[in-house]
Amino acid sequence: MNLQDLQEFIEEKRVKNIDLKYVDLVGRWYHINFPARRIGYVMENGIPFDGSSIPGMRNVESGDLILMPDLDTARYDHFDSSPSPTVQIICSIQEADAPVGYKKDPRSVAKRTLEYLKETGIADDILWIPEFEFNLLSEAVYYNTTHKSGYRFSTMENKQALPFEYEDHDATALTHRKGYHLDRPYDRNASVREEISDYIEEHICPIRYHHHEVGISSQQEIETELIPFEHVGDNIMYIKDAIQQIARKRSLTATMMPKPMHGEAGNGMHFHMQLRKNGKNICYKKGGYADLSDEALYFIGGILYHGRSLVALTNPSTNSYKRLLPGFEAPVKLIFGLANRSAAIRIPKYATSEENKRFEFRTGDATCNPYLATSALVMAGLDGIKNKIDPSDHNNGPIDENIFDWPEAKSAALPAIPASLEEALQELQRDHDYLLQGGVFSKSLIDGLIEEKMKEVAEVHERPTPYEMNLYFNL
Repeated sequence: MNLQDLQEFIEEKRVKNIDLKYVDLVGRWYHINFPARRIGYVMENGIPFDGSSIPGMRNVESGDLILMPDLDTARYDHFDSSPSPTVQIICSIQEADAPVGYKKDPRSVAKRTLEYLKETGIADDILWIPEFEFNLLSEAVYYNTTHKSGYRFSTMENKQALPFEYEDHDATALTHRKGYHLDRPYDRNASVREEISDYIEEHICPIRYHHHEVGISSQQEIETELIPFEHVGDNIMYIKDAIQQIARKRSLTATMMPKPMHGEAGNGMHFHMQLRKNGKNICYKKGGYADLSDEALYFIGGILYHGRSLVALTNPSTNSYKRLLPGFEAPVKLIFGLANRSAAIRIPKYATSEENKRFEFRTGDATCNPYLATSALVMAGLDGIKNKIDPSDHNNGPIDENIFDWPEAKSAALPAIPASLEEALQELQRDHDYLLQGGVFSKSLIDGLIEEKMKEVAEVHERPTPYEMNLYFNL
């Protein structure tokens, strides 16, 4: 879409407002609105804002920054979140005195990543399939004050967590079974998932498939088809918003929290990746392990070699590490293997042709900032190719066995994902030079992100939890 196209659309739809979106370091969306008649001026000059009011973005003595809309991201707001017709546009953040991407703007990091990828000559694009896992809940209540703390979730799917007004007279609520590909009538929110998928297909990007996931508290999964790198971060932000908006319209609450419920499968955000050059998939070479090319193996090697610091960007919440536990198909070891769901990187066994050969990073979750997480994965992989990091030289596989069945001593010898966000941030502080290559990431961004995330670590550490009352209140 160019400016003339947008102006004609504004006139046709009688659009009154433009809603500009931008993202902070940790992945939260912010917005600012202006009358649609000003779109020409804004596209030329941007919108100024106070970066010091956004956590971790800018110091108060030099707060001025500029929002610059990207017309390729323009979408009509179909959710009636504004009282008058509105167009949403995602922005990059620029310095106020120069038309360059701000070093701490996550979207500008993604742009620099693509430029760096092309400059290396290794590839000119990398395609992605993000997997969205989430729960659709009937009720979600949580509270934290000085004298009380707790939460309550309910769903009509789980006999142990029914909403107060619902008595399950048709006996469709379940307890002792997995929910993977659960069919109607037990898949109670299938129509909601279909509505979300239809919206994504029509307004954002093509959908590969969707289904009920393992958790029986209405856990869902939606996968897209392959997305070019320049669009994947924007699409993830729009899709997360669509999931939340449509859930609310259906009087439900959606959460992508990695581990909202103890004892049930958590929510990941797996990333399938495929390197391309001149329109050709360069991940394929007949005869190698899983028919992977040398470039693909080195790319995988780079991700696994830097994996302990990388997860600070792909799994950047304290809750992330409550999901990364043995027994829930969540990888805890930095290994790869063919069709191996206990590995951090799985090579899909069904992707056998030159056209569809790819690999899947299974560790990440939706608490990540998608621009930073995808960029960091690319930078780690490129470092692997540049330095010919063979994963087999670093005990990263290939392993085609379920390592959760191994004796503990044997499993302990494998390189492991950090056990906590604090440990992951310490690893990022130690190992981040691969992110600085080509000026893609900046030291100020990395330091700022670590500072913001360590605040979260401290906030969680210093608070008693409801389960600690069970353990210690009457000791």
